[in-house]
Amino acid sequence: MCWSATADLVAGAGVAAVGVACVVRARRRQDLPLAALPLLLGAHQIVESRVWDAGGGTGPATVAWAVIALPLLAVWVPVGVLCAAPRRARRRLLFPSAVGIATAAALAHAMAVHPVRAEIRGHTMGYVVDLPRHELVIAGYLFATVGALLMSGDRGLLLLGILVAAGATVCWSLWELEFVSTWCAFAAVVSVSLLGWVNSREAVAPHERVDHA
Repeated sequence: MCWSATADLVAGAGVAAVGVACVVRARRRQDLPLAALPLLLGAHQIVESRVWDAGGGTGPATVAWAVIALPLLAVWVPVGVLCAAPRRARRRLLFPSAVGIATAAALAHAMAVHPVRAEIRGHTMGYVVDLPRHELVIAGYLFATVGALLMSGDRGLLLLGILVAAGATVCWSLWELEFVSTWCAFAAVVSVSLLGWVNSREAVAPHERVDHA
């Protein structure tokens, strides 16, 4: 989320471009879900530019934004981490993946029963979703996404998990104050970090091929 339609559109295009670089440079099929994450984040911001243009409300752009932000990311991130993680960590990563699927199901049901509404609040965009037992759902979402990164067993993803936890806390605080939305900058930092992770994985790949020869 950015502070205007133009900012969302420009930031979304930039983040999507980083996503293209991540996918092109990925040399392992199991890394592709995480490598493609910036593409999803970029598309998400571009969709929100349409929400700004519509003045908020409950239209198709708002629904698309909520589908990506809520059920889709709750599954995409932990499953992507599970695919890319070292074998020794995969068993424990089944837990955040299962929690992500359950959380996504709860979010999808809530969105199907109650309309999602977007509201312009100063320099931020707020989204209203009627979630029963929302504390539990939020805890499940955070465990599935941030928790999976912290449990990944991969140094690069662990550092990304720490960055995501710290950055999300700062962005959430600024958003709650309705001062300015900095989620687009956060998405850009995460995307560039993922590009660095993909590049480091590429450097290791030739050694792995030798080991299996």
